[in-house]
Amino acid sequence: MPDQPRDNDAYRFPVSVKGIVVRDDTVVLLRNRRDEWELPGGKLEVGESPERCVAREIEEELGLDVAATSLVDSWVYDIAAGTHVVVLTYGCEERSVRAAVLSDEHTRFEWISLEDLPRLPMPDGYKTSIARWTAQGTHDE
Repeated sequence: MPDQPRDNDAYRFPVSVKGIVVRDDTVVLLRNRRDEWELPGGKLEVGESPERCVAREIEEELGLDVAATSLVDSWVYDIAAGTHVVVLTYGCEERSVRAAVLSDEHTRFEWISLEDLPRLPMPDGYKTSIARWTAQGTHDE
């Protein structure tokens, strides 16, 4: 079938791996340059596992020491016309409790009450992922 695109000719999506870190019924979120809240995390690098990626990115963005424990969700985020990203969200456990420190990648961070999430300017995919992780009840000690 010559009309069929080969795998290497198909559209490629960047992959962003995000982590859900819950502490005392709050979740840590970052404010991005589009003025939206988002989960911490970032682009998957060649040769890197998604679990390692999310732990590295959360350490870089917030100085938190986490381990990805469970893949919670995957979805395609249409950031803007023609810009699509595959998002993998992982539930994370803190290996040690540290104070979060903001990097220069975002404008601010906040530990936000789980009750306040529905009202935030944030993509629905993140809200769904957080709800799925917190419903499991194994994240917050």
